[in-house]
Amino acid sequence: MKLHIIETGFFKLDGGAMFGVVPKSIWQKTNPADENNLCTWAMRCLLIEDGKRLILIDNGIGSKQSEKFFSYYHLHGAVSLVDSLHAAGFEEDDITDMFLTHLHFDHCGGGVRIHNGKPELTFKNARYWSNADQWEWAIHPNPREKASFLKENLIPMKESGNLHFIDTSAASPFPHFDIEYTSGHTDKMMIPKIRIGENVICFVTDLLPSVGHIPLAYVMGYDTRPLITLTEKEKFLNEAADNRYILFFEHDPVNECCTVKRTDKGVRLDQVFKLSEAGLS
Repeated sequence: MKLHIIETGFFKLDGGAMFGVVPKSIWQKTNPADENNLCTWAMRCLLIEDGKRLILIDNGIGSKQSEKFFSYYHLHGAVSLVDSLHAAGFEEDDITDMFLTHLHFDHCGGGVRIHNGKPELTFKNARYWSNADQWEWAIHPNPREKASFLKENLIPMKESGNLHFIDTSAASPFPHFDIEYTSGHTDKMMIPKIRIGENVICFVTDLLPSVGHIPLAYVMGYDTRPLITLTEKEKFLNEAADNRYILFFEHDPVNECCTVKRTDKGVRLDQVFKLSEAGLS
């Protein structure tokens, strides 16, 4: 098994929204804001090369929305989903499985593109994986999340026939990773826990957007059920510390991976490093 980082670019979000009740005087030490109170975030995806399967976890924001839409998020950076995939030595048609941790636009928007004026799947040979609970949550959104679930990202997946739902009560359909389900951020968000050699690497998606979010109280204002997030974070971080999990960050603009440790103040950051330095084998 091999892992490849697929960078899809950077965007900006309001720092206060990203850190909830935590004061700016504290969170700006790890995630400095610009003059408009916006912080930079990555949209870092992970490609798993596993025998005949090529599994992509999340796919960034995409490029099909209007200029006005993108102006809200200040997209920047010289990388893109397709260019990063090509740099890793693969084509779009090589992807066999498109795993979507959840269906917010910055995680699934790259999975559908516009070709000759019509929407099409970016990865036409892939199964697109979600789960029925998250899908229903996205198709019939609550007012709080409505702006994050975009029909142009979702409907083409369903109409293509390539959309498949993971049974949340059954074992993972992927032989080399388990799935943990969390519902504080959004209903039934999926966290892949990938076994490679003696290691477990967790794609932490929006449970932990960055190393700056490791302390329990650092919960995003975007989370629909923040008290549930607190419980889920505590359980996950204790497990990660006790088992020396490698945490892989989708949104941290600087740090790709870290480990955590128990301290007198709770679980805290231990070491940060690049995926290539993780010693995976």
